[in-house]
Amino acid sequence: MFLPPIIDALLLPTAFPEASGTITLVQTHVSYLIFTDKFVYKIKKPVDFGFLDFTTLEKRRCFSEEEVRLNSRLAPGVYLKVVKIVSVKGEIKIEGVGEAIEYAVKMKRLPEGSMLKRALEKGEVLEEVIRRVAQRVATFHAGAETTGHIASFGLPEFVSKNASENFTQTGPFVGRIITGALHERLKSWTEGFIEANGGLLRARAGNGFVRDCHGDIHTDHISIADGINIIDCIEFNERFRYADIVADAAFLSMDLDYLNRRDLSRAFDDEYFRATEDAEGRRLLDFYKCYRACVRGKVEGFKSTEQEVPKDERLSSALSARYHFHLAGLYASEWRPTVVILRGLSGAGKSTLAREIADVTNLVILSTDNIRKELAGLKTTEKAPSRFGGGIYSTEFTERTYKEMIARAASLLEEGRSVILDATFSKARHVDAARMAALKAGARAYIIECAAKDDVVKGRLLKRDAECAVKGIPVSDAGWEVYLKQKEACEAVRIDIMVNSERPFEESLPRLFEEVFG
Repeated sequence: MFLPPIIDALLLPTAFPEASGTITLVQTHVSYLIFTDKFVYKIKKPVDFGFLDFTTLEKRRCFSEEEVRLNSRLAPGVYLKVVKIVSVKGEIKIEGVGEAIEYAVKMKRLPEGSMLKRALEKGEVLEEVIRRVAQRVATFHAGAETTGHIASFGLPEFVSKNASENFTQTGPFVGRIITGALHERLKSWTEGFIEANGGLLRARAGNGFVRDCHGDIHTDHISIADGINIIDCIEFNERFRYADIVADAAFLSMDLDYLNRRDLSRAFDDEYFRATEDAEGRRLLDFYKCYRACVRGKVEGFKSTEQEVPKDERLSSALSARYHFHLAGLYASEWRPTVVILRGLSGAGKSTLAREIADVTNLVILSTDNIRKELAGLKTTEKAPSRFGGGIYSTEFTERTYKEMIARAASLLEEGRSVILDATFSKARHVDAARMAALKAGARAYIIECAAKDDVVKGRLLKRDAECAVKGIPVSDAGWEVYLKQKEACEAVRIDIMVNSERPFEESLPRLFEEVFG
C-alpha cells in the first residue's frame, strides 16, 4: 500500500502530543483518519473530484475549519479544533510549533461500539432507537438555516445539475461496476421524475423546506451511546449540503436498506415524517433515496480505483458500488427483496461464498447446518450424535429443517429483507420450495451452485478434520464419506450461476454480483 511520507510519519507515537498505545489508519476517498487512544485526526487528501477541491494547503485549512464549525450543530463537543502538522528537525509533529505543512481536524474519539452501524451488525438496535434518531434529525432540520440563496439549491434546475453530475462522473464505471442498461435507466428515470415533479420541487423551495442540512447522514456517522451525535457533515460543497430536508433524511433511510434493514428504514421514515408533519415530502422519498444510492455508488467506485487503497478493499468497494447502484434501480422501479439459493455439497465452499456475499450486501444467511442443530437443541459447534441418514440427518428431520429455514426466510422477506439460503439443496423439491417462497413474497430468486473437483473437496475435508483434532474441538459432521453419499443422492436442478470454488472467490464475485445485482 502506497502512502504519502507525511502519513507514514504520523503512524508513529512520537508524532502526537499525547501518549497513545495504538495508532490506526483508516482511509476514505477524500481523507486519512488517524485514530489514537483518545482522539481522531482527520487529514484531507490533496484531491480534486470536481465536486470537491482540496488541492492546496490553504483550501485544506479553510475546509477543515468549516468542518469544525458545521459539525458543532449535530455533534457538539466532538469536533475540537483544527491543528497544525509541522516538521521539527526532520520529525513530523501534530500540534507542533512552526510553519504548517499540513492541517488536521482534531476530534474526540467516540467509542466504536456506540456507532449505529456497529450496533446494527451486532443486532443490538431496536426500532425505538431508530425512532429517536429520526426525531433528532427532524429537530435539526426544523432549526436549520434557510435563506433565499439556500432555497435556490432546491429548485428543479439545481436538483437536475446534481443528478446529472452523478451520471457524468459514473460514466467510466459502465461495464465494470454498473451495466450500461442500468446506468441509462437510472438517468432516464431521474430526468423524468424531475420534469414531472418540477412544480413540487419549486414549491418546496419557496416554502422553507430547503435548508442548510448535514448532507451525509448514514449509519457510520451516528453515535447512539450518549444521546444522538451525528458526525461528518459535508463541508466541502454547499450544494451538497443545501438541500430539501427529505434529501438529507433519505441518505440514512437508504443506508438502512443497504444494511438489509428495510424494517428499520420504514420505522425511520414513518417517525421522521410524523415529526416533521411533512406528508407531501413522502412523494420525494424514493427519488432522493435513488439519488443517494447513486452518490454512494459513485463514492465507492472512486475508492475502488485508488492505488493507495489495499487491493482487497478496492474489490470490496467495487462490489459495494455495484450493490448501491442495484438499490438505486429498485427505488426507480419497485422494491423487491432478493433470495440467493446457494447450493453445494459439503466442502464445496458454499458457506464461505455465502459469507463473502453477505459481507458486502448484508443479506441474512440462513444455514441448514445451524438450523438443524438448533432444532435438535445442540450448539452449532457441537458434533451431532447421529450419522448421515439417521437421527437429525434422517429424511424426516431434514424435511423439518428445510421447512423451518424457508419459513424464516418468508418472515424476513415480508419485512423487505433479503436472504441467502445456505444448504446442500440436493433435492429438487427443496429448491422448488425456496423458489416458491420467493415468488410468493414478490422477491427475485437466484440459484447459485458452488462446486469443486472431488480431490479438492477431499483435501479440504481432511484438512478441516485435522485442524479440529489439533484444536481439540469436534470434527465436522460432514466428512468425505458424507460428501460421497450427498453426491450420489444429488438431483439435477436448473441453476443460474455456477461458481468454481477451486479459484479464489475474488475472481468470481464481480461476475456473480453483475448477474444477481446488475
